[in-house]
Amino acid sequence: MSAPVTISVDAMGGDHAPDVVVEGVRLAHVRLPHVRYLLFGDEGRVAPLLERHPELSGVCTVRHTDESVSNDAKPSQVLRTGRRSSMWLAVDAVAKGEAAGVVSAGNTGALMAVSKFVLRTLPGIDRPAIAGMFPTERGETVMLDLGANVDCDANNLVQFAVMGEVFARAVLGLEQPTIGLLNVGSEELKGNDAVKTAANTLRESQLPIRFHGFVEGNDICAGTVDVVVTDGFTGNIALKTAEGTVRLYSTCIKQAFRNSILAKIGFVFARQALHKVKVRTDPRRYNGAMFLGLNGIAVKSHGGTDAFGFANAIGVAVDLVTHGYNDRIRHEFERLNAAAPAPSQSAAGNG
Repeated sequence: MSAPVTISVDAMGGDHAPDVVVEGVRLAHVRLPHVRYLLFGDEGRVAPLLERHPELSGVCTVRHTDESVSNDAKPSQVLRTGRRSSMWLAVDAVAKGEAAGVVSAGNTGALMAVSKFVLRTLPGIDRPAIAGMFPTERGETVMLDLGANVDCDANNLVQFAVMGEVFARAVLGLEQPTIGLLNVGSEELKGNDAVKTAANTLRESQLPIRFHGFVEGNDICAGTVDVVVTDGFTGNIALKTAEGTVRLYSTCIKQAFRNSILAKIGFVFARQALHKVKVRTDPRRYNGAMFLGLNGIAVKSHGGTDAFGFANAIGVAVDLVTHGYNDRIRHEFERLNAAAPAPSQSAAGNG
């Protein structure tokens, strides 16, 4: 039997909160009966939803607050005035040790700002990164950063590579995941100084990392590597492009099968195969972007997801807790720092 785990939940975050949040908790409870929940939000709205599901009475506790973070709120504003919001209190529960992780479908920028302010970063990590899963021809690929850091230097990219590699081993169960730096070409001479310097650092690192080298955009869904590393500007564009492409193909397929009687008949025979494709590419199955590098587990659910997607985001948080992700990150960065060459005397003198 799995050990009990407590997850704090921003019950008021997301486009359809708190209804979708509570229903997501119910679905997660079916798969993860050992998990307990602290739900932060308007008790007058959350409690009646919980009463519809008696099975949740023993696993959910509501912490009342009538404040929440809006989707258009600026992160700086939330840091100044949002300390009684459902998002802040849910994150703070992790910092206080009341919960092992937090899940929110609220404002991404605000959640990152609050999480970084309250939880801080792990030793050796300058910036946290948003990581997500992509379905590929070979299985699944982890990609980071997906939008937390627009500008990144070589050190940031190396840190992302280490965090992504540990995630792939801890959560995906890969013994030796491969790492690739997203670039405009696979040749060593291509790319800006940051990616070229990061590549050299990863090649020369004494960590047991299988660095593949540079990968291109078409390598992401091909599954060329297990972990794709890039800056947040490029990563977010790649993510949104992939989501838009899935919607485009879904729309085109639906329209194609409605064009004629023969097409409709063909759909009857192709329905089972199309259902498998739909399930394989369903973004709800990959819902739950992880804020890696924080001194605590924080997971961002898509704001417009349904209960199935929110339940999957909860599952991501539980996986990170169960596999001791942060402890493994600490260990890897201790090894990275120990392996780093000491500065030369001449360099020290020039400083």
